[in-house]
Amino acid sequence: MNPLYEQMKTSVFERMSGLAAKYGAVNLGQGFPDFGWPEQILDAAARALKEGSNQYAPSRGIPGLRAAVAAHYNRHYGLDFTADHVCVTSGATEALGAAILATVQPGDEVILLTPAYDSYAPMVRRAGGFPREVALKPPGWRIERDALEAAIGPKTRAILFNNPHNPAGRVFDQNELETVAAVARDHDLTVISDEVWEHIVLDGQRFRPLSSLPGMAERTIKIGSAGKIFSLTGWKVGWMVAAPALADVVARAHQFLTFCTAPNLQAAVAYGLDEGDSWIDPMKQRFERARDRMTAGLRNAGFAVLDAASTYFLCVDLNASGIDLDDDRFATEAVEKAGVAVVPLSAFAEQDPPHHLVRLCFGKKDETIDAGVAAMARARDLVG
Repeated sequence: MNPLYEQMKTSVFERMSGLAAKYGAVNLGQGFPDFGWPEQILDAAARALKEGSNQYAPSRGIPGLRAAVAAHYNRHYGLDFTADHVCVTSGATEALGAAILATVQPGDEVILLTPAYDSYAPMVRRAGGFPREVALKPPGWRIERDALEAAIGPKTRAILFNNPHNPAGRVFDQNELETVAAVARDHDLTVISDEVWEHIVLDGQRFRPLSSLPGMAERTIKIGSAGKIFSLTGWKVGWMVAAPALADVVARAHQFLTFCTAPNLQAAVAYGLDEGDSWIDPMKQRFERARDRMTAGLRNAGFAVLDAASTYFLCVDLNASGIDLDDDRFATEAVEKAGVAVVPLSAFAEQDPPHHLVRLCFGKKDETIDAGVAAMARARDLVG
């Protein structure tokens, strides 16, 4: 068997969700919301299932969705995309995989800013590359040019960049974006920019795509997700957007991964992107209220909560909360003894991982949040 997979541990999300099911726990670990999807998009999917095609879609995506993705980004960010820039994929993780396979050759090095989504490093290795980690430090999680430059070597091919950042809940500022762009330009690197959280940006902040910076349109592969935009994570409809020359190569990698995505879901997402701008601000406000409710509840229970201004995740600092356990031990005991599943942040890095932080999903109904906070308070008493 391939040793990469033979020796690989089960994803932390699968592990914690499995434990949540086993112990009947409140699942604040895996990142799926239990509210927020527009009913009109569900209706559009049902109509397309009954009235539209149920055969293979074009590999790069149905024309209506590719055009809708391009128009959405042109409208929101003033970009100059067309359907030729877009390839639809079966979720953003598949888009990331295709982008990595299309970009990385055996022996290449890829810069990861950690903590990072735990699929990045294995996918780089599957392409024959080597991940090089640059650790972002809490609570600020700032990108420092000196640290980024120090990771660059003669074999560096790409930067895998995540903004807004999961699990830190940060939107990187203009100076940090310019740092990443400058390093990419100076060293002739491709940037795979995982921007799936682009619309879950809270507190009036503004998101700027990396490809909008000078000299970045031709070297950036932008990754997007309908699952995140519309709170429909199970649909697994994503896309990558890049200059046509880049997009063509990524599309060739994609065609031998999943080939195509369910046509009725593509049609419904196209409808949502074309008709759904009025849903975005209310969605943000709902996530802000959920974040504030969970943050207040955890702080009242004695937890030190790091500020979060994007995604639907926040982090708890165990050390600052007076809990003398590492993150993995706390997560395991919390689900088994107190009935709440959280994710240890050490799963998001291989080198120099933080062991004092756990991540919680606040994209939940009020009753789920309240039950989760109560269980965290029990965990504090039982294991702290």
